[in-house]
Amino acid sequence: MNYKKRIKKVQARLRRRKIDALLVSQPENRRYLSGYKGGDHGIGETSGVLIIPASGSIHLLTDFRYQLQAEQDVPWATVHIYRKGLLKLLVDLLPELKITILGFESHYTLHSVAGKMSSTLKKKGIRLVPLTNLVEKLRIIKDEDEIELLRQSVRLNEKVFQKIFPTISGKMTEIELALAIETLMRRKGAESTSFDSIVATGKNSALPHAVPGRTKIKKNKSLTIDMGLVLNGYCSDMTRNFVPGKATEKYIRLHRLVRKAQLAGLEKIRTGVTGKEVDHAARTVIADGGYGTMFGHGLGHGVGLAVHEEPRLSPLSRKKLKAGMIVTVEPGIYLPGWGGVRLENMVVVREDGYENLNTDTTWLDI
Repeated sequence: MNYKKRIKKVQARLRRRKIDALLVSQPENRRYLSGYKGGDHGIGETSGVLIIPASGSIHLLTDFRYQLQAEQDVPWATVHIYRKGLLKLLVDLLPELKITILGFESHYTLHSVAGKMSSTLKKKGIRLVPLTNLVEKLRIIKDEDEIELLRQSVRLNEKVFQKIFPTISGKMTEIELALAIETLMRRKGAESTSFDSIVATGKNSALPHAVPGRTKIKKNKSLTIDMGLVLNGYCSDMTRNFVPGKATEKYIRLHRLVRKAQLAGLEKIRTGVTGKEVDHAARTVIADGGYGTMFGHGLGHGVGLAVHEEPRLSPLSRKKLKAGMIVTVEPGIYLPGWGGVRLENMVVVREDGYENLNTDTTWLDI
């Protein structure tokens, strides 16, 4: 990855805004700009932050637990270890770097942290400036190296599903199946899951974000598996819907309707089309089939270093798609008391269409 090229783009934006430096705290942005893989334990406990000056080299601030990780991942940055807290180090370091206007990621930083940081730095003559999406605007377009990493993540995700698929039986509970999926992901080399796996059987599949429980997998009923993993920092996300046993005519009809909607959305994707237009193409198919009110979420979302990022495919998305964007296409129908059907693949937006990153068709045998 050409991290220095990415940093230069951020620095150019900082100079245009007359901001001396950017404090990067969001983990995905941190990794995008430096390759640093240190993990956070939630928004309130960081494994480090980057200082990106408008000109010059970057600085990585972390604590003793991550010192070796930081030095190994980012040998070309200056690594600083804070022993009395991050804020104390900032108070000492920023004046040395001649930084008087510091931008920070206001969409990620806790309000209480921003307030304390602002009042403390103000005493040193340093003004804190809230910024949003400065790095995310760069991340939204993937280069071919990133697309290849996403392709590898998707392929591994599919291999896990294909290995698990023939083992599914009514003797398993939802949580046991979810655990089997996530265990195999790690055994196959994934860094982690992209999100908590969704396994929902029978009427539970009417919940788009069902939490796996102790319900046993039901024979001849809808089964939804929504799964994703992280490989080399990049996420995958796919949903497979099928029936263990014999599918009813109703299930077959709904499955085919959802697949038709997915194909309609896919066929609309290309450079210059808005997310709203893609969503509408798929949503119209489901509405014409009589289930418009049973498809209540957006058609898709971006995927990259985060499993949910820009762009969005939804009735509210007016942004135009550009080549290199990655999106999911995941229409669904959810019937309380009966169950649901959702199908999801990841695709790359290309100039004249799309590239489907998924190749698995096990779930289409219906």
